Parts: sequence; C-alpha cells; structure tokens
Amino acid sequence: MLKIVHPICCGIDVHKKFLVAAIAITDSNNVTTYVKRRFSTFNSDLIKLRDWLLSYNCFEVCMESTGKYWIPIFNVLEKSCHVVIANPKYLRAIKGQKTDDKDATWIADLFKFDIVPSSFVPPKDIRMLRELVRYRSKLIGHRSSEKNRLQNAPTVSNIALASVVSDSFGKSASSIIEYILTCDTFDPEYCKSLLHKSLYKKADEVIQSIIGYELRVDQSVKMKVCRKHYDFINLCVSELDKAISQLAKPYQDLIDISVTLPGITEKSATYIIAEIGTDMTVFKSDKHLCSWAGLTPQNNESAGKKKSVHVSRAGVYLKPLLIQCANAAIRDKKNPYFRLKYERIKKRRGHKRAIVAIARMILTCLYHMLLKREPFNPSDADYTNMPEKLYQKHKQQYIKKAIKLLEKEGCTIIPPKIT
Repeated sequence: MLKIVHPICCGIDVHKKFLVAAIAITDSNNVTTYVKRRFSTFNSDLIKLRDWLLSYNCFEVCMESTGKYWIPIFNVLEKSCHVVIANPKYLRAIKGQKTDDKDATWIADLFKFDIVPSSFVPPKDIRMLRELVRYRSKLIGHRSSEKNRLQNAPTVSNIALASVVSDSFGKSASSIIEYILTCDTFDPEYCKSLLHKSLYKKADEVIQSIIGYELRVDQSVKMKVCRKHYDFINLCVSELDKAISQLAKPYQDLIDISVTLPGITEKSATYIIAEIGTDMTVFKSDKHLCSWAGLTPQNNESAGKKKSVHVSRAGVYLKPLLIQCANAAIRDKKNPYFRLKYERIKKRRGHKRAIVAIARMILTCLYHMLLKREPFNPSDADYTNMPEKLYQKHKQQYIKKAIKLLEKEGCTIIPPKIT
C-alpha cells in the first residue's frame, strides 16, 4: 500500500484564462476529502488562490507545466508554498474521464503519495540569467539566417565574391558590397582601392568575380534590409552580453572553477550555469543531470527486446552548447585529456557518438566541480598514449609540483648525482 506523504496538498489544472484547484485533505483514517474552487489567471484572483490555500494550511502544491501559463501562478505561490512543476506526461488522466475538476483531483491524488517527479526550476536569479541567455541564442540564430540571406543574394546576382574572399563579412567584402549597392556604374579601379591587406594579391581575381553582374531591384532592396537587420541584431546581442555579464557577477568564482575544464570558456561557463544552476544537490547524481540534459540513451525495452535507444530530445539549449564545448575540448593542444578519450571512442563508434560521449564527460566533470567547488583535476589521466615530447613536458611539470609540495611539508630534496 502506498504511503500518504502529503496529508494536505493541492492539485491545480492550469489553463490560459482560468485554473481549477483541488485541495486533498486526508484524515488519520486515510480518508480523503476534496475542496475544489475555480480562479481566473488575473493577479487579483491568484492572490485569492494563495490566501485560500493558506486558510486550509496547504503548503504543498502540484501543477503541470502547461506552456508558459504556469509561470504567473508559480510567481505568486513561490514564497508561501512549495510548488512542484511536473511534466504533463506524468499527470495525464484516463481518456473519456477528463474534466477540469477531475484533472485537478487526479493531480492531487498522485501528489499526496509523492509519486510525481518534479521538474527542475532554478532560483529566481538563475531564471533571470537563463531568460537572457536563451533569448541571446535565439538572436544568434536569427543573425545566422540573415547572414545566409546576405550570402545568397550576391550569388543570385552573378557576383561570385564568396569564391575568392574567405570571409564574406570582412572589411574588404563589406566595402565592395556597399559600393555595388550604391554605385550606378561599376569602376574596377575604385573597387581595387577598397581591398585590404592580403586581398591586394587577389585584386584581379576579385574584379573578375564581379564584372558582368546583374543586380536587380528585388535583390538590392533585400540586401539593404538584411544588412540593416544584421547590424541591428548585433547591437541587441551586445546589449544582452552586457546585461548577462552583470547578472553573472555573483557566480564569478564558480565560472573561474569551470574555466579550468578544457573546452570551457568564460562565456560558455556562464551559459551552462544559467541552465543547470549552481546547486548540484537538486540532481540525484551526475547521471541524473546528464539524463536531464538529453545526453544519455533512453530505456526502451519490451518483451526482452531493446528498441530505439537514441539520446532524448531534452536539453534543447544545453545540449548544443555542450557539443560545441566538446568540439573545442578535443582540439585543445595544451590538455589532451578529452582528445585521447575521443580518439579511442571514435575508432569504435564514429564521430557523432564520440562527441556526444565527450559532452557527457564534460557535464559530469562540471557536476562534481560545482558540487565540491574544486577545479578540474582528473584522477584517471592517462598520458601513456601521448607523443614523447608532450609526455616529457607534462612529466617535468609534475616533478616540479611534487618537489614544491615536498618542500612545503618540510622535506629536503637532494638531486641525483650526475654520472
């Protein structure tokens, strides 16, 4: 028999314009009675909901994460009640027996036995940082879309500048595109004067890639609008970066710890902390955190047969960021720790699975580093597969550190006699 953990609790069925709350009150004989009430989602009614819950001494509340509609309710109840936000798949009622009142009662019944897994909701300061970081990633996506449109327009207009210039948004390329958009007749000599540094050698090739172009009105207008939008997005991103750096100041010590991990920069450390927070005790283990981030295979077995076990779709913002960090970590020349692991996995499983495995290792390391407040110091470092020069370099560093430690403890180091 299941044990009743919350004798007085509330289940809330959330909608856009209203919500239905059901308080489940269980007596000493394990008999449960229900008190139900309907509220609108206006602030005045949400305050009435809070007062109504407190009048019944109900401090345990559970509701499903329906879109963004749960957030205003959570904001009002956060300080006075313990609010559990659950994924709708864990609270789904039986089809054919669904009404708003029954849904609220069903949520309360599940929650009183404490069998509803809670979703991770970070503290308010972390939520503020996360909101800006996620908005920044959206703007970066829009900026990339505008860059693609700007690169496609010259191609459509018979301007093959991208085939000659390595950076289509560099100083030379930007000046040439600006000149083409404003000039009536194309002057090759003036175009050559716009080139910078190493492009002087390719001046004739640049002119050949432009001569004979046909810039129609539609492409001209499109390029001008795209450039304005691109510049405006850059301004927005710079403003967000200032606000993010300001909000991240209280976590600078944790960011400094995270930066000791190969592949992690100060920006990426800030964005990761914005997603997972600073308190690692909210996760049961490092495996739980990796599963929450969508970096572990799923369990999908029936009748002794294993079905698709691909990584889940969770971690929409965190997973791509960790994959980028993993790609940077395997290219780190100073610390080959992750590169050696990547090469061993890649031989058997290929690049994609290997890079996901490295991303999971990085998140596991971050979990323990933030939990213990310690910098990156792997105990399983294996340098036997290193090139000889790199191995000797690390060996000398370890010898120096060992000598310093022994001298600090009061030991006297006598160097070996030279034979």
